[in-house]
Amino acid sequence: MPVLAIAHRAGNSLAGLHAANELGVDVIECDVHQHRGNLEVRHLKTAGPLPFLWDRWELASAAAPRLGLAEVLEANRHGTAFMLDLKGRRPSAARSVVRLLREGDRGAPILVCGRHWPSVEAVARLPHVLPVLSARRRDELVRLERRLAMGPGVHGVSVHRNLLGRAVVARLAQRTEVVMTWPVNDLASLDALLDVGVTGIISDESEVLAELLRRRSAAS
Repeated sequence: MPVLAIAHRAGNSLAGLHAANELGVDVIECDVHQHRGNLEVRHLKTAGPLPFLWDRWELASAAAPRLGLAEVLEANRHGTAFMLDLKGRRPSAARSVVRLLREGDRGAPILVCGRHWPSVEAVARLPHVLPVLSARRRDELVRLERRLAMGPGVHGVSVHRNLLGRAVVARLAQRTEVVMTWPVNDLASLDALLDVGVTGIISDESEVLAELLRRRSAAS
């Protein structure tokens, strides 16, 4: 199985979506939030009643237009697989994603990932949805390995690169089809993570994804 090239957050904008499709990646990832009943794709978080969206080093006006998940899915004319990263712990968000994905045939399978696994598993009850369980912290990785030991049903895992080594990747790969990792934003990191056996590279950098695709093509 070739190592998957996954464009991190590329689905959070139409420009990023089109650029990822032009590059020829396997999977386009986007961050899915539910806000006031709407499914939005964005990395920035709301700040309660305050009039801005924020991340650690970024602020944006809360009044700026927001891209909807339905709009992004509709704009994907290439049929590239999406990975929806479900943010938050609201059961209503998972139900809204299920309703949207039921509306029509999207072509390629949809991967759904997140650190709140009940939401991921709720959406993955749809027949064309593949669940990917995420782990960011050491305690989450411990729980993830316990969850995988309980039996089949998980298509893949997405684990922060700082938690991975050869032994961990080998254990995960015994129980799931795809072991993804992030962030992989330079070629040295790419080399190191391929060396320990990961099968999905999640990157913000087009140069890293292009190099992965080039190596795959050369090896085929």
